[in-house]
Amino acid sequence: MTAVDSPPSGPRSPEQRKREALERLVRDNDVWVATADATGEPCLVPLAFWWDGEAVWLATRDTNPTGRNLCSSGRARLSFGHTRDVVLVHGTARMLTREELPAEVGDAFAAKDGWDPRKDHPSYVFFRVTPQVLQAWGTVPEMTGRTLMRDGKWLV
Repeated sequence: MTAVDSPPSGPRSPEQRKREALERLVRDNDVWVATADATGEPCLVPLAFWWDGEAVWLATRDTNPTGRNLCSSGRARLSFGHTRDVVLVHGTARMLTREELPAEVGDAFAAKDGWDPRKDHPSYVFFRVTPQVLQAWGTVPEMTGRTLMRDGKWLV
């Protein structure tokens, strides 16, 4: 049983938290995406995603607040899981139009989610979010050492 299924009985090792964080990135279907506009107005939305082993791929319309914020700032915070077993990613985002998107990325995204943004409204674009910081923790005893990646490099 993983930490996703039930809270851990004691603090997990950083190695275990990294393993379980990577499992979550492969298994989960949705992620909370936090962005802000130039004035600092926050925006928080759930989006489908696909993890390619190095980056998180998102699809959203370039006309909505999340798309506009990602285009202008190039930054996002992603939250996977629940409050008793969270994976928090601070990342840099790069937009790709459906014409720029590698076909294998679009195909993998559609296969995982069951929805293909390339066939939806023309305003859908993709964002490749590259993790710069990744933190994973369950409860208070895991707060120390929760940072597992810094500056895009794994610490464990």
